[in-house]
Amino acid sequence: MSDEVKQFIDQIANGDNASAGDAFKDALRAKVGSSLDNHRKEIASSLFNGIEAQPHSDPKPEIADPGTFNRDGSISNDGEAELDLTIDGTADTMVGVDVNAGEQNS
Repeated sequence: MSDEVKQFIDQIANGDNASAGDAFKDALRAKVGSSLDNHRKEIASSLFNGIEAQPHSDPKPEIADPGTFNRDGSISNDGEAELDLTIDGTADTMVGVDVNAGEQNS
């Protein structure tokens, strides 16, 4: 028997009904609180049992065979991945572009 229940019985026996009502409420709160705490522990311990983790992302796509991009947009699969950035076989040197634009000369 809990202390709250003992206090309730003692106060009823003494004829102190107002204090007995408070002791009854305290006993009820303790009993309900204990029951809820036990239920919470049961649910928490069994919440994720039997559940297997899901993968966190989609599978990665397959990589195509490397090839070289031709000027017409076609790809030649020669086993090497290259992108020809030259114009008519000459390197693009950005003729006519001021690479220092916006900078102040001192």
